Amino acid sequence: MKRGTSRDIRTANRYEVLRQIIAASPTSRQELAAATGLSLATVATLVGELLGLGMLTEVGFEDSAGGRPRGLVAVDAAGGALIGVDIAETYVRVELFDLALDVLARADEEMRPGESRPEQVAARVAAAVDTVIERAGVESGRVLGVGVSVPGQVDRDTGTAEYAPNWDWHDVPLGDLLARRIAHPVHLDNPLRACTVAELWFGAARGRGDAVVVNLGTGVGAGLAFGGGLHRGVSNSAGEWGHTTLVLDGRPCHCGHHGCVETYVGAPGIMQNLRELSPGSALLHPEDQTATIDALASGVAAGDPVAVETVRDTARYLGAAVADLVNLLNPEVVVLSSWVAATLGEPLLREVRAAVARHALRRPLAATEIVLSPVPTDPVCLGAATFALEGALRSVGRRPAGRTDLARSRTAPRT
Repeated sequence: MKRGTSRDIRTANRYEVLRQIIAASPTSRQELAAATGLSLATVATLVGELLGLGMLTEVGFEDSAGGRPRGLVAVDAAGGALIGVDIAETYVRVELFDLALDVLARADEEMRPGESRPEQVAARVAAAVDTVIERAGVESGRVLGVGVSVPGQVDRDTGTAEYAPNWDWHDVPLGDLLARRIAHPVHLDNPLRACTVAELWFGAARGRGDAVVVNLGTGVGAGLAFGGGLHRGVSNSAGEWGHTTLVLDGRPCHCGHHGCVETYVGAPGIMQNLRELSPGSALLHPEDQTATIDALASGVAAGDPVAVETVRDTARYLGAAVADLVNLLNPEVVVLSSWVAATLGEPLLREVRAAVARHALRRPLAATEIVLSPVPTDPVCLGAATFALEGALRSVGRRPAGRTDLARSRTAPRT
């Protein structure tokens, strides 16, 4: 078992304190101690460090019953900028955030079929990063880092995209490819982790003990949060639920197996559901996942019977697979996230709830709420930005706290 060093623990505590302040500004040191479980003395030290780094600001006092007024701190939104990158099979989306994690600028790059070679993807990401910095009017030195979400299995320590089945990527040094094009520290992980962190910070998993965040896009997976914290697994591979078997000897999957959950409820799987139900349907755009999912959503709203039946069939598969998560993990909440869930919305949610009720055991189901993600921005970009924030806090933790350390971390070459 890997043991954290004292520096690791200090970085984690600093990150948790900042997370609580971002989520509930302004707040007092006493409230932070209660929320984090850290001692008041430890919180006071960490807050002092964050004030010295320019990430926080003092904002006055609040009265306390019978005691000394409590000093309040808040995040200094202008104290830095973070970039979150959502690399998907059909697009690259980049958002630039201030330190309060409010979006200041965004940019999108379309990913066409046949344009998924690592060098092409890295070039599109770099172009979009340059675009958001320019649109936001942010000085390059204020950017603390770039968090990048890439589909598949990721070694975040080495910045390697180990396996992305939809692109047939194996051991791609994506972090290095990006570092050659982007003049800021790059931090790599995958969308399951990014979506889950977004929900823990600002969404339906906030304040929950155990949560599952179902990522529905071209690919499918389940981000896991246990005890209020992100669960990565031994090799950062937890949550590959999209590649568990739903139908024995079913549809072929890019991973090389058959009948995976992803092949029935990911965007291409939904298109296949539609194709099998109505091969000549005008709802089907064979080369365009987004247009097909949009057409299904519009069709359901208009009462189109083919659209309604396609969404119902998809929810039947999805509900059976979610019921497995409910029975196995007994979470407080299951969150349907990412662009397919957001587009199909409430009609999909209603059908999924009904399908889960047919398959899940009564006791764990009674304790589980199934909801759509309430995160208003791209949850993957938001979660990826927090990876950049974590990386920035880790880098400044190598030296005594001070504004010059943060400034150096913004421009230091990636090692």
